[in-house]
Amino acid sequence: MLIGLSVAVGAVAWSGNMVTLPVAMFFPLLWAKSPSRVIAAAVSAAYFLAASRGLPQGVANFYAADLWPGLLLWATASVGFTLVHAVLWIGHSEKRRGVRYLLAMVLTGVPPFGIAGWAHPLTAAGVLFPGWGWCGLGATAILLVVMTGRRWQIAVAVLFGLYAWSATDWTQPKVPDTWKGVDLALGQNLGRDGALRYHRDLIATVLAEGEEARFVVLPESALGFWTPTVARLWQDGLRGSGITVIAGAAVIDAAGYDNVMVAISDAEARILYRERMPVPVSMWRPWRFWMGQGGGARAHFFANPVVDVSGMRIAPLICYEQLILWPILQSMLQAPDIIVASGNGWWTSGTTITAIQQASARAWSRLFGVPIVMAFNQNSVHSEYRGMTR
Repeated sequence: MLIGLSVAVGAVAWSGNMVTLPVAMFFPLLWAKSPSRVIAAAVSAAYFLAASRGLPQGVANFYAADLWPGLLLWATASVGFTLVHAVLWIGHSEKRRGVRYLLAMVLTGVPPFGIAGWAHPLTAAGVLFPGWGWCGLGATAILLVVMTGRRWQIAVAVLFGLYAWSATDWTQPKVPDTWKGVDLALGQNLGRDGALRYHRDLIATVLAEGEEARFVVLPESALGFWTPTVARLWQDGLRGSGITVIAGAAVIDAAGYDNVMVAISDAEARILYRERMPVPVSMWRPWRFWMGQGGGARAHFFANPVVDVSGMRIAPLICYEQLILWPILQSMLQAPDIIVASGNGWWTSGTTITAIQQASARAWSRLFGVPIVMAFNQNSVHSEYRGMTR
């Protein structure tokens, strides 16, 4: 029964709808009620696997393969989360159990275990305590710890009360009128065509979408490889518009590449942000560096949590960074003015992965009261460049 309930909690909480995130807070109750370490491990695995259930299909889409590689990666990704909760489970001593769950929250939120720390129950803080910031995060952690003790009924009652209260004031921090996020529907063509036509059509889309905006955000990988030629082309295209474009690109060298955001205006074009945590396996392959092979994306872990554009402090989040805990919390320590979240989700077709990313990012925006601008690329219906926006 506990394992079945854990599957339901993971599936409902991580459905891609922000309002269901608080359901994840029932996980520590199920973990604490487990009668043995084996059952605790099974409960943890069931929750994580249900929450990340879109991964096998996403991997199959990405590699144009059958489901088996995705199923293997899905199971492998759950090992860290399951191991931490299995090792720290204890069947007696309420006080020690609470301390151990608190430790499990920390370990699954930061590297190395936090590298695959999806579906973290603390994400629900944005729904329960909008605008409370760090105090709201702490209050959510306390509720989660109380869930593991004998007074779990009190925690459940408080959870329902907070949910009902927050539902009466369901507002997202207002994005400044000078900012505009542009969604695209180019599928896997995004950034893979370096032709002049592609970039000129994308510039035309920016100029059309940004008539009243000063800053326009494009999805991850929108510009493809970042080169001096691409920089000059975009600067010429933006000349006289007064627009600054923040877009995804890749910077390559002999050892590998960086997944980046660049900032382009008619006055300058520069690398703004280097991704702290690329997608493990498909992008970040540290074993290749250890073997002296290179070729994968570099992880800059705790570098550049906040970047500056025209005097505004930006918290950048690229794709996978929206699913895990530590990148956004590290950025919030620097008190940014706005969150810029981008992604390239063409490979998530048929899954809720992109919706979960967006729900998670919006929850953090709501918790800290920081506006968020989002720009995502989805699967394409056709391959034409005209009419790029969704």
